[in-house]
Amino acid sequence: MSVAPSEYSIRTTTRRLGDRLGDLGLRAVTFLAAAAAVVLLGAILWKVLHLAWPAIQHYGLSFITAKTWDPVKGVFGALPFIYGTAMSSLIALVIATPLAIAIALWLSELAPGGVRGIVGSLVEMLAAIPSVVLGLWGILVLGPFLANHLEPWLHDHLGFIPLFGAPSPTGTGLFTAGLILTIMVVPIIASICRELFLQVPDELEEGALALGATRWEMVRGVILPSTRTGIAAAIILGLGRALGEAIAVTQVIGGGTTISANIFGPIDTLASKIAASYQGAGSGLEQSSLLYLAAILMVIGLLTNLAAQVIVRVFDPLKGAR
Repeated sequence: MSVAPSEYSIRTTTRRLGDRLGDLGLRAVTFLAAAAAVVLLGAILWKVLHLAWPAIQHYGLSFITAKTWDPVKGVFGALPFIYGTAMSSLIALVIATPLAIAIALWLSELAPGGVRGIVGSLVEMLAAIPSVVLGLWGILVLGPFLANHLEPWLHDHLGFIPLFGAPSPTGTGLFTAGLILTIMVVPIIASICRELFLQVPDELEEGALALGATRWEMVRGVILPSTRTGIAAAIILGLGRALGEAIAVTQVIGGGTTISANIFGPIDTLASKIAASYQGAGSGLEQSSLLYLAAILMVIGLLTNLAAQVIVRVFDPLKGAR
């Protein structure tokens, strides 16, 4: 049965009107979502800076380089916690990055098909373990092992390097916190790198092997160069996870304000100091100083994201083709 031209025109017009309204609705919803993210970030920044303003006015930028944190005398400085944040994150990345890339390469290139899915799921499950549980494991298992075995061994064999000074008698300290952060960072980097490696075209890998390249030469000459942008982004994402971790680090880092080259000693990070001290702050200036630490941590996070964008652009393999 044929449809009259006038009826067909009405249906077509109605459909086009519905499509236009759908486009307008999609644009409105997505714009509101993006605007909400901007507003939320602005609200968080404003609140943190507002509460930190008394300390900012009192100390200025000298707060960043001051080494003393003494609530009794009302003297506060952020440098020990900036140092603890940087060193714990650096330890985590130095250990986690090669481990995560090796895990990703094994899962994507070498693991048998039946094992690949199981091991991959177990690695990803590490990211689902609550940080407080990892912190308790660090206190009960990792800390005693480090205090009784690994730290004394490192001190005996590498004690001439200032990093490996006197071991911690309790197993808590900067090194323990770095290892806990390593456990948190490995599944993030490994999962992303695995997906990147699987996206490399099979033709490129098989072509390299057909030309006589070994498996390692294929990985070094094809897979890693093709995915270096994503690997850099994965490392930065892992760094962001390490910088902001608070609870697990607070449980195992020992708590201290002395800057030392010895990574076995106690220290605090920006996040762990805020988590441990904010509820018990004895004065308004101390509370404001803790919020100043939070503002510094947010600035570090912002700079980290900017650095990620720069790194992605520098290492973009398609940059010359654009």
